Amino acid sequence: MSAQKRVYFWLVCLFCGLLIFLPSGRGTADNETVAVIKISGTIDPGTNSYVAHAFEEAGAIGAQAVILELDTPGGFINSAESIRRIMDDSDLPVYAFVRPNAISAGAYLALAADEIYMVPGSTMGAAEPSYLGVGEVDEKMLSVWDKEMAGMAERRDRDPRIASAMVRRDIAIEGLVEEGVLLTLTAGEALEVGYSEGTVDDQSSLLDAVGLENAEWRLIEQRTADSVVRWTTNPVVGTILLMIGLGGLALEVITAGFGAAGIISLAAFALYFGGNIAAGMAEYWVLLLFAFGVGMMLIEAVMPGFGVFGIAGFIATIFSIVLAAVSVQTGMLMLLISIVLAAVFTFVAFRFFARRGALRHIILSEQETADLGYVAPLDQKDLTGKKGVAVTSLRPSGAAEIDGKRIDVVSDGSYIAKDEPIKVDRVEGVRVIVRSLKEDKNEGN
Repeated sequence: MSAQKRVYFWLVCLFCGLLIFLPSGRGTADNETVAVIKISGTIDPGTNSYVAHAFEEAGAIGAQAVILELDTPGGFINSAESIRRIMDDSDLPVYAFVRPNAISAGAYLALAADEIYMVPGSTMGAAEPSYLGVGEVDEKMLSVWDKEMAGMAERRDRDPRIASAMVRRDIAIEGLVEEGVLLTLTAGEALEVGYSEGTVDDQSSLLDAVGLENAEWRLIEQRTADSVVRWTTNPVVGTILLMIGLGGLALEVITAGFGAAGIISLAAFALYFGGNIAAGMAEYWVLLLFAFGVGMMLIEAVMPGFGVFGIAGFIATIFSIVLAAVSVQTGMLMLLISIVLAAVFTFVAFRFFARRGALRHIILSEQETADLGYVAPLDQKDLTGKKGVAVTSLRPSGAAEIDGKRIDVVSDGSYIAKDEPIKVDRVEGVRVIVRSLKEDKNEGN
C-alpha cells in the first residue's frame, strides 16, 4: 500500500471513530420526549436526591422539556431551595403541572417553573413556614421565606403581593384573601390573577398547551437509593437511628470488646450519615469529624488526659451529628431526644442482659455467703511478736511453724533459710510478715 493510500485509510478510520462519539440523535424533533418528575408527599432530602437524578436522566434521554407534576402538602424549605437550584441549572424548560395540590414548598417549586398549569379543582398556596410542622418560626425566617416566594413570582412577571399573601396572614388582597388568612388559589383564581398559564384536564391537554403534542410522556421513576435517602433523613427515623447508635456505643463501652451492639451501632450511624450525605445535606468531612470525635473519646478511655481528649471528642461528635441533619435546629432536637431515649434503652438493655446472664463474664454477681461454704479469713493479728521457725525457705514467701501451727508467711524482703528462727513483725490483712532472728543476734553482737 502506497503512502498516499495509507493516509486515506487512516483518515477514513478516524472519521468512522468520530462518528461513534457523535450524538445519537435522541430527542430530536422526529422523536420528541418530555421527562416527567412526579413530586408527591412531603418534600424532603429524598425528593432532592430523586429530582437531581431525574434531571440528569432527562438530559440523557434527550428530553425537550421537564414536567414537574406536583401533588404535595409541602416539606422542608432547604430541600425545596435545593430543587429550585437544580431547576435553574438546567437548560430545559420546566413546566409545573399541579395535580391536584401544590401547597407550601410545593407552591414555591411551582413558582420556580417557567410556566404553571393546573387541573380543575387543584389548589396552590398556603406557604407559611413552620418548625417541623408544629411550631411558628421567628420573624427573620418568615421574612426570608416571604422574599423567596415573592422573588420567584417577580422573575415570571407575577404579582409578588400574591406570593407574600401565601406566606403572611397579615396581608389582605381585595377579592382574594382577607387579613388573618393565608392565601390559597384555586385553578380558576390562579388563571385569573396570572399565577398559571392555563387549566388543563390531563396529560394530553398539557402537552398541547406547551406545544409538544407529539412528544412521548416519559415518567422518571424514583430509585431505591432515593427511597432509602427519604427514609433515613426523616426526622423521626433519624432520631431512632441516633438512639440505636448511641445506645449501642454505650453498651459496647460497658461490656468491652466488640460484638453485636457495636455492629448495630455502626450500621445505625452509617445509615444516618450516609442518608444525609447522599441527599446533599452534608459533606464527607462531617463523617470524618464524627470518626475523629469517637476516636478522641476512645483515647480518653484508654489513656486518661485530664478530660482533654474526652471533651474534644464529645464536642466533635455532637457537632458532626447536628451538622449532618437537615437543619441545625432539627439536628439539635433530634440529638436531645435520642440521648434521652438512648439512656433509657441502655439501662433497659443492660438490665435485660444481666438477668439473662449475658454479662456474667464481666459483672461479679456471685456472693460469698456462709450457706454456700464461704468462710471469712481468720484474724491473725494476735501472732504479732511471736517467734517460730521457718519450715521452708522464704523467697520471700513460704511457711513457718508458730505456736505449733503451720502458717503461710512472707519475709520482710530478705532471704530466710529453712529451719532459721523467725519472729512475726506485723500482720497486714491476710499477710503475716516475719523477719529473721539471726539478724537481731548479729546486730546485738
